[in-house]
Amino acid sequence: MAAPFRILWADDEIDLLRPHILFLESKGYEVVSVSNGEDAVQQVRDNSFEVVLLDEQMPGMGGLEAVSEIRDIAPNLPVVMVTKSEEESIMDQALGEQIEDYLTKPVNPSQVLLTCKRILDRSRIRSERVSQDYLRSFSEISRRLMEPLSHSEWVDVYQTLVRYGNELERDDGLRQVLDDQYHEANRAFSNFVEGIYPSWIRSRTSAPDEHRPVLSHEIIPTFVEPLLGAGRPVIFFVIDCMRYDQWLEFEGLLSPLFGMKTAFHYSILPTATPYSRNAIFSGLLPQDLADRYSKIWADGEDDEHSRNRNEEEFLRDQLRVRNQNSRIRYQKLISTQDGREFAGNVNDLLQSDLSAVVVNFVDILAHSRSDSAVLKELAPDERAYRALTRTWFEHSWLFRAFVQLAEADCTVVVTTDHGAIRSLHATKVVGDRETSTALRYKYGRNLRCDERHAILVKDPHDYGLPRDYMNMNYLIAKEDYYFVYPTNYNKYVNKYKDTMQHGGISLEEMILPVVTMQPK
Repeated sequence: MAAPFRILWADDEIDLLRPHILFLESKGYEVVSVSNGEDAVQQVRDNSFEVVLLDEQMPGMGGLEAVSEIRDIAPNLPVVMVTKSEEESIMDQALGEQIEDYLTKPVNPSQVLLTCKRILDRSRIRSERVSQDYLRSFSEISRRLMEPLSHSEWVDVYQTLVRYGNELERDDGLRQVLDDQYHEANRAFSNFVEGIYPSWIRSRTSAPDEHRPVLSHEIIPTFVEPLLGAGRPVIFFVIDCMRYDQWLEFEGLLSPLFGMKTAFHYSILPTATPYSRNAIFSGLLPQDLADRYSKIWADGEDDEHSRNRNEEEFLRDQLRVRNQNSRIRYQKLISTQDGREFAGNVNDLLQSDLSAVVVNFVDILAHSRSDSAVLKELAPDERAYRALTRTWFEHSWLFRAFVQLAEADCTVVVTTDHGAIRSLHATKVVGDRETSTALRYKYGRNLRCDERHAILVKDPHDYGLPRDYMNMNYLIAKEDYYFVYPTNYNKYVNKYKDTMQHGGISLEEMILPVVTMQPK
């Protein structure tokens, strides 16, 4: 039996409305009642509701102030304002807070019931429409997956799957169908990348076009450099490990503040920070970076993360080689304290021509979900993982920084180095003691695995990758596979199953947004 719809009703005379509440409960609704705006906001923060009824005039936090707070917590939650006044200014202010409807006191139980039914039925009808729309699109998506697609057509397919993933909230049966189609899409996409990626690398000296997407090392020349010299400071954010579906959650909060233009790039392989983020800041593929900065690359051999300690130097060198004499600022934000200090001094970014800001929190969240049973319980699936990311962002120092930048005369560019995927299937890998430790890619000597589940890169130069020693090769996992050694196989299968990983080939890891934002 389906759970009843839940209604929150806030009114300072709530005891007098007891007959109305009993009437709604007799019609199958669950009603939670509070007597002030503060408690209404706390209820929305702690629980889920389908409709909120708010008295406009309450002691302390009134209805208009409460709806503003509620909008910050649950932007899509329908709110009905109940008011004693029919003054036009009150209605304009309420509507400006994006309320769903308003009722004028005194209200009768049938009037409240009809208003709630209309709102809830509209939500149900919209959900049914989305489900029907996806059922009609299912065959079309499957047909496209059987055809040869270009890199831009793959972006279209991915956007379509993400859109349905965001909209199919209540239909668990169709969500399973969509998950299966995601797996089918990633299988076809992995085969596409395996067949075409070396040709993208061979054409590195030519500009991206219909045959080749923008790759990681081309982000700054393509999207950032053309903005320099226009008289407005440019703030360039790289949010580590941010997927497109997570960006859409951020976009929903930022769109009232900025006009946005969204493009896409493909992460280079492996889709891991030491490769893709270094490529962004250096403007070089890993092979070329290792040749130009041989000592830096060699010094990072024992610690892959240390290869990202020189991003500011890489950025300055990239712009100098391209004859850009801009004033540059670089910051990497790892801890919460870093972020708070950054938000407190965000206007300092406006003193430079280009400010590059690396934000590590989303990557930390992905790794923390892998290590924490509590976080995995809070975010057991893709939908909950997105919601968790959104909850962090809307209460974060990063969002506060964007709010401040929206008041400034600047241009903001946001992108990421790679995404992440829920790794659900294990595949055995064989390598020697010197083989690298990442779960979605490996490099070493004489690597072996089931090549249905990974690409074996025999000649690293074909993939723009360095060969640090003879007989070095790479393995790059496809779809949602992760590598496990035969020793203690079952132990590590269970340990890493359903963790967020990156480094391999999937739509979620490779197809990434680049968003140019202008304050409204």
